[in-house]
Amino acid sequence: MLEMVIDSIRVSLANYQRVVILRVKDSDRYLPIWIGPTEADAIALKLQDVSVPRPMTHDLLNAVISSLGATVNHIIVSELSNDTFYAKVVLQQNGTTMELDSRPSDAIALAVRVEATIYADDEVVEKAGVKMDLETGKPILPGEGGEEKRPLTQEELKSLSAFSEFVDTLDLEDIGKEQPPPGESSGSE
Repeated sequence: MLEMVIDSIRVSLANYQRVVILRVKDSDRYLPIWIGPTEADAIALKLQDVSVPRPMTHDLLNAVISSLGATVNHIIVSELSNDTFYAKVVLQQNGTTMELDSRPSDAIALAVRVEATIYADDEVVEKAGVKMDLETGKPILPGEGGEEKRPLTQEELKSLSAFSEFVDTLDLEDIGKEQPPPGESSGSE
């Protein structure tokens, strides 16, 4: 398992779809996962410490888990099958470990609320993880046979079917930089 951190939540300008971009901790390898707008908002609100007047679904789930005497130990992006990611929420209750099946977006939204560690299975990162060329902002793959890194070919980009259109629309110049909260500008006023 690889420890992940949330790098950013992005919106494709081509189709307004959201993607959460996880980064392997202390690495330049990224794992983009398509998520719904509601889950993107749930993650972003918590990351930016925006308070809401009523509990959101993931706040309710956290309250239910706590009231049952359990804690969220960590979450795992555990599988990728047919362009669909799967996750598990790992709970501890009275010395017993339980794994609950989850969508990655819901697991991540819960993890940010309880400050639980996010992991991804090595095989998932191997299948869908990408490295980014910091100069061009384009995904790259290591070359075969010890060659230097090279940009992905069009065929290789198509094999990332769920991500290829999105990756082409990303502006990655600010990747890794702190983003201003929604509604605030990043320039001086």
